[in-house]
Amino acid sequence: MTMDGALARVIRTAADRAAVAEEERCELCAAHVPGEHPHLYDTDAAEVRCVCRACSVLFADDGAGRYRLVPRRRVRLPAVDTALLGVPVGLVFFVPRGDGTVTAQGPSPAGAMRWEVDAAAWQRMVATCPQLASVAPDVEALLVNTVRGLDEHWIVPVDDCYRMVALVRREWRGLSGGGRVWPAVERFFAELTERP
Repeated sequence: MTMDGALARVIRTAADRAAVAEEERCELCAAHVPGEHPHLYDTDAAEVRCVCRACSVLFADDGAGRYRLVPRRRVRLPAVDTALLGVPVGLVFFVPRGDGTVTAQGPSPAGAMRWEVDAAAWQRMVATCPQLASVAPDVEALLVNTVRGLDEHWIVPVDDCYRMVALVRREWRGLSGGGRVWPAVERFFAELTERP
């Protein structure tokens, strides 16, 4: 065996380990999960967990335990008057919680900013847009983008919202976001598709 062969094998082995480490794993059973995979909402940690399809089936009909399956449904809505909620940002998502509260979250270069929304104001808005009554607590959200002349309103799974937050964080440059973030956000919304 030559030194070149041994060195090449060490480099390949290190690269293989790095590839395995970057591979997404089910957070319940550690199985490999593909790029497009289900998610569970962990009510104890208030976090979304990656899971394999087999583990997701265990929670398909259970809405009362620690883990709740994040649905895949996306519904495009007509314009919703979110001014009723007193939220001063144009890129935001609203998540009704199981306890009746509602949180608003907006992306920033540091991650999601979060604040409480008046629950009575949310109910007044639901009265103006009855489809919002179907938003599943904790696992679905009203996603809104009125930045740069857009007028997008969607009911989406919360994992879509967190993907949008990650995109803003990744693309943000300088104080105002730079030239990459807003085109990336526009592409994100352009690629959303309705699904039952």
